Amino acid sequence: MGGGSHIRRPGPGLRSGPQAWRSDRALGAVLVLVVLAGVAAAVGLVMLWPTGEGRDAARESADEIGLTYQRLAATVIEVTDRVCSYSAPDDPQACRTITTRVDEGSNAGTQVALPEFNLTYDRVSIRISPGDKVIVGYEASNDYYFFVDRDRRTPLVWLAGLFALVVVALGRLRGALALVGMAATLAVLLAFVAPSVLDGNDPVLVAVVAAAVIAFVSLYLTHGLNAHTTVALAGTLASLGLTLGLSWVFFGLSEFTGLATEEGLTLPLIAGDIELASLLLGGAIIGALGALDDVTVTQVATVAELRYRSPHLPRRELITSGIRVGREHIAATVNTLLLAYAGAGLPLVLLFAVSDQSLAMVANSELIAVEIVRTLCGSLGLVAAVPVTTVLAAVVNAGAGTPGTARPAEGTRLEGRAAADSADPAPAPRWEDFAPDQDDPQW
Repeated sequence: MGGGSHIRRPGPGLRSGPQAWRSDRALGAVLVLVVLAGVAAAVGLVMLWPTGEGRDAARESADEIGLTYQRLAATVIEVTDRVCSYSAPDDPQACRTITTRVDEGSNAGTQVALPEFNLTYDRVSIRISPGDKVIVGYEASNDYYFFVDRDRRTPLVWLAGLFALVVVALGRLRGALALVGMAATLAVLLAFVAPSVLDGNDPVLVAVVAAAVIAFVSLYLTHGLNAHTTVALAGTLASLGLTLGLSWVFFGLSEFTGLATEEGLTLPLIAGDIELASLLLGGAIIGALGALDDVTVTQVATVAELRYRSPHLPRRELITSGIRVGREHIAATVNTLLLAYAGAGLPLVLLFAVSDQSLAMVANSELIAVEIVRTLCGSLGLVAAVPVTTVLAAVVNAGAGTPGTARPAEGTRLEGRAAADSADPAPAPRWEDFAPDQDDPQW
């Protein structure tokens, strides 16, 4: 795929091309680091590539203990309410029997009556009516059909089609490439991460390699093979490394078992070699990547635009201005992470709200503590991504001029700050540059 030369990129200091890579030492250093990271990710991908043996063994184990069965599409034909067959005369209970027509499999077209639902305790069947599409399970060993779930595949396909249409309509080629990047991410997760972990490889190492591969593919595919993307990728990998280090420390200190969910309890039954605590940590690394991409790409574009509009802006002020913009982005992104995790576990939040436990005791529960540690470590990585990426972009931009705009000749008088900037070298950035400006009225 070609570079992003067909789209005007702000910022002269992040121009692409062999001449730019050779002439700009900072850009060359970033490129070297990114290439080394890419080689390491490729080597890891080859070394950890799954053989499929672990996945096959897990499937056999799941089949032996009855966790696997056929799932078939079916249509509800009749819904009948009557007294439960097991009711006692002095305690009659209402049950619902659902008759379906199987639409798939060797017995397609057959009508079967599913096991009765007790309306007192079961809420699944209450809103089922004739004509509804459902999924039924089938165990061939005893010719047994049972209700599994509603068939939601049609609305999901429509929603996915609408999403793709809107993304392509608004994003054009960039939107289409973003969709391809999404597909590549799913391919990495399903074809590499899951089977590799089932093969017995370290989940953390697999997750780190997968995150690096996803970052390379998604960023370059979506934003083009250019200097902008390379700097953003360098900031992403650096921040991802910090997130990994923090998560490793605090996941270890918290001593998570990974057994707090139904999935965590089921996995050891079919794949006993998986270290569930490491699997949690690996998931945290992959989960932090998406927001990191957003932050780093935005910061590089911000610095490039600032440089383009003010080509003689000192490096220190370039960094400070970029971080001020990034500070607003971080505030919104951190809250977004919290709301995403809280929204996903809202039913659990309601259950804890009616309990007699204190907030501290609720947070101590592994199910909640995992999300707290994951959110805070990921947020720290996001916060760090702003100064890291901003400094990288500012250093790469140093010394570059705007296309078609020549630097003032020595001795030429400039008005205001431009004269001082051209005469005095830009001071090195200080820690104070990363803090809010107390003289700013908004603070």
